[in-house]
Amino acid sequence: MLSEIKKKKRLKLADLPDLLTVREVADVLRVSPLTIKRWGKRGKLPAIRINSRGDRRYKKEAVLWLLGMQAKE
Repeated sequence: MLSEIKKKKRLKLADLPDLLTVREVADVLRVSPLTIKRWGKRGKLPAIRINSRGDRRYKKEAVLWLLGMQAKE
């Protein structure tokens, strides 16, 4: 039963939206959400700020480029 709870859904890059949340990027790259925010501040993974709260979104192309799967335009 515990193993069923711990099972995670595998992420498919084709199924991801064009703009990803901090959590989605962290799950794809298997790092902490705080690491994603730090990378954004350092320019390694630029963030797009949306709405009045300033929520971060990341372009899927930038994440794929970071993984070495696609050329950055």
